[in-house]
Amino acid sequence: MSHATAAPRHLVLRLFDERIALRIPLRALITATALTLILLLVMSISLATGTYGIALEEVWNTLRGITISSAIDNVVWEFRFPRTLAASLVGAMMALSGATLQNATRNGLADPSLVGISQGAALAVVALTVLFPASLALFRPWAAFFGAIVVALAIQGLSHTRQGGGAVRFILMGIGLSAFVASITSALLTYSEIDRAMAALSWLAGSINATNWNDVATLAGWTIILLPILLALSRTMSAMRFGQATATGLGAPIRLANNAQLAIAVALAAVATCVVGPLGFVGLIAPHAAKRLSPAGMGLHLILTALCGAILVSLADLLGRAAFAPIQIPAGIITAAIGVPVFVILLVRTRPAQTH
Repeated sequence: MSHATAAPRHLVLRLFDERIALRIPLRALITATALTLILLLVMSISLATGTYGIALEEVWNTLRGITISSAIDNVVWEFRFPRTLAASLVGAMMALSGATLQNATRNGLADPSLVGISQGAALAVVALTVLFPASLALFRPWAAFFGAIVVALAIQGLSHTRQGGGAVRFILMGIGLSAFVASITSALLTYSEIDRAMAALSWLAGSINATNWNDVATLAGWTIILLPILLALSRTMSAMRFGQATATGLGAPIRLANNAQLAIAVALAAVATCVVGPLGFVGLIAPHAAKRLSPAGMGLHLILTALCGAILVSLADLLGRAAFAPIQIPAGIITAAIGVPVFVILLVRTRPAQTH
């Protein structure tokens, strides 16, 4: 049995004869509901928008299984619906990767694309595309994960000192290593065959227009595996917000939690990157947006962050193909254009805190 009792500004859920009790801020619950509705609206508009215009009513009827015409069925089910789902899943995964990375490093400026994790995944995939194109379909996810984890470990090692790893040092090491990895990627593209280089360049722009149902299945499968693990770690992640000493005093397994967070952050970013290419600043913007919309516990914060990321990438993909139609601008360019000023603002706000 379960029942709910209202408290001022909170909803208390008691489940399984009160063996489990959840205290949920009403503002966070309302925010999550609103974000879900916004995401559904953006996805609906995305399904209706394009060279072949479709009314929203026709979109909903098609999704319900009502055949209006074979052309509409083909456009919605074969092209727009997998693309829309892929955009939402990629946005959620990159956002969760950023939130996890920020919590693990206790650094609000950490982002998988900013500190080189996405670039490591990109280098591995580009190398596979250029050198072993026949193996691309089979080994792309594993190559992306390997490239991302190598760069992540390198940044952690280089930024760590006897006094610990400072936030600014972490960011600078990440940016430096990211530039180094990007230069190797450019060299591979420069000296590779033209058809392989063009295929890699299209993917590097962060475009979602070529995604299909197989990509959606890959993204959904990894999300179903990694998100519950991340939510299970949320209590330990909450303790780590107060610092290592406090978390240790509360009995949190710091080393295990840090390793788990890093592995999950890398896996989320690597899988998203291997499907659509690097998407800049999504992991930076979404966690901060979720925090500003509604303060919440770590578990609910992750849910809000995932919704913010899904909306951001879905909007970027929609704007990229509708604003300058028939020219399509990759979603990665749109997110970078939004993310750069946000990063500068956050960096300016963070600097005074680092000087004391």
